[in-house]
Amino acid sequence: MDIVQILKKLGFDEKDIRVYLILLSLGPSPVRKIAQATGINRGTTYDILKHLMKQGLVVYHHKEKHQYFFAEDPLKLERHLDGRLEELSRLRQSIQTIIPELQSMYNRGGGKPVARYYEGFPGVKNILQGVLATMSKEKQKEYYVYSSANLRDFLHKSFPNFTRERIKRGIIVKVIALGEGGKEHPLSERKWLTKDGGSPAYTLIYGPKTAHISIDSASTPLGVVVEDPNIAHAHRMVFEKLWLTL
Repeated sequence: MDIVQILKKLGFDEKDIRVYLILLSLGPSPVRKIAQATGINRGTTYDILKHLMKQGLVVYHHKEKHQYFFAEDPLKLERHLDGRLEELSRLRQSIQTIIPELQSMYNRGGGKPVARYYEGFPGVKNILQGVLATMSKEKQKEYYVYSSANLRDFLHKSFPNFTRERIKRGIIVKVIALGEGGKEHPLSERKWLTKDGGSPAYTLIYGPKTAHISIDSASTPLGVVVEDPNIAHAHRMVFEKLWLTL
């Protein structure tokens, strides 16, 4: 792969690359000279130079009332790539926060229940992000959980800041715990169905959705979210009746 193709993969277009490569060979030069060497008009050349400066690849200095532009050391390309990678990492995190909402909009025609499957710690994090996103839009910001001692650590590892985010958004949770443990936090109530053992699954009932999380034989967390207001309502009725008996 030649230089131009590699630089294109870094996000630069042909004119950016032409100006950058010319600057590497010319050294400090005014806009007029750069425009002549590249065959690009002066106004466009100046815009390209400003763009390259924002990318950290070009700098300038003043000499005799003129601006002289010159390319930075090519090693700066690695720093540019590092910046792109950090930006992509932030974008990935942003995308993860909207995926549950986009999925809830996907293929919901005819009022049919929709089931989404998730795998691994990133999948469980998506489920928990979906809980926050869904409950943030509900008028009554309260959801229910059947919490299993066998799975609490898996959920915490998937999204360590979940409880802090829940409290920050003013979301209330009622928990029926199966097995010992479980901490008390603001905006939460907890009752125990049993303190002996646990359950092979962890269930959340929120808005029109229910989520069920378990682990496979390789200790990989797996989850399924069912979006159907009738199913969620049925789960909610059972939870509320059980809650009153504990």
